[in-house]
Amino acid sequence: MTDSVDTIYARLKRLSAEANLPGVEESTSYGNPALKVGGKSFVAVKNNETVVLSVSIDDKERLIEMAPDIYYQTDHYVGWPSLPLRAGEISDAELKERLIGAWRFRAPKKLAARFQG
Repeated sequence: MTDSVDTIYARLKRLSAEANLPGVEESTSYGNPALKVGGKSFVAVKNNETVVLSVSIDDKERLIEMAPDIYYQTDHYVGWPSLPLRAGEISDAELKERLIGAWRFRAPKKLAARFQG
């Protein structure tokens, strides 16, 4: 069963709140619900099955290798620091960990330096 975009977005908001990520703003990215920090999107809901995280290219390759059932890449994202993932396949614990990483990747340096998560 697939979730709705609203359900997935609510999950992202809940997990980022549980992670105590500072400076998170609810917004949109290319018309999709997104969470931003410092005006930069660090995660967005693409559709009712897919979330797109901001990650370094190195982390992206490692995650795809580690869990190809969760993380994948389409031609659209090749060479970009964005990683699609299957929302229905990732646990809350792992998603929270990835949200923290994506937040750190996009957060302004001073804000990231103060975060203890």
